[in-house]
Amino acid sequence: MPIVNTARDPANLADPADLADPADLPGGIDVVLPCLNEASALPWVLSRMPVGYHPIVADNGSTDGSAQLARALGAEVVTVTERGYGAAVHAGLLAARAPVVCCCDTDASLDPAELPGLVATVTAGHADLVLGRRRPVTSAAWPVHARVGNAVVAAAVRRRCGTGVRDLGPMRVARRTDLLDLGITDRRFGYPLELVVRAAAGGWRITETDVRYHPRTGRSKVTGTALGTARAVRDMTAILRRLP
Repeated sequence: MPIVNTARDPANLADPADLADPADLPGGIDVVLPCLNEASALPWVLSRMPVGYHPIVADNGSTDGSAQLARALGAEVVTVTERGYGAAVHAGLLAARAPVVCCCDTDASLDPAELPGLVATVTAGHADLVLGRRRPVTSAAWPVHARVGNAVVAAAVRRRCGTGVRDLGPMRVARRTDLLDLGITDRRFGYPLELVVRAAAGGWRITETDVRYHPRTGRSKVTGTALGTARAVRDMTAILRRLP
């Protein structure tokens, strides 16, 4: 199965001249931003969007004015009534029109300015799916319990699929039609896991690129506590067993 693990340090990204220019890509590049009460982080996230990258904020029932703020800051906003991370990502993907689509969390833990390095790997034909492998900038960015939980799930995916994936992180890039053709059904936090499993089964070339991981703004929706992390790991391993 043609799966590769080529993690790179973000300090050693390709020269900017070698990165994909959205102007050279028909339809540009869309960035799906699943969002639930992220008003405090949105200004920074949207200000870090590279030129030519079109943000699509998939609002999943925010009550803090996130949707209105995102519109005021120039983002496209999609209202997602079905609750769940996967539901938000899928709605954003359906709203996207560009051939290449990125996904990034909206809590300021990841910097959209790093997206061109991932996009270039896809547009150059070196990979079908590029995952951002999180490298915390401080110990507070990624609590130990959350890091261990992610490692447990990633190890289960490696055993199941034979991949070299070390992080099921929320920053990723692929082609829009390929993502839709995977037929991902999970609409909650199991979405990234199902994506990688189905992509691996489909023979996708999957790579990882190191990205900086900052302390998030606001409270984590899933892994903010050790108990929340344990529940997420339990549910995700159950999802892994159910997948064909």
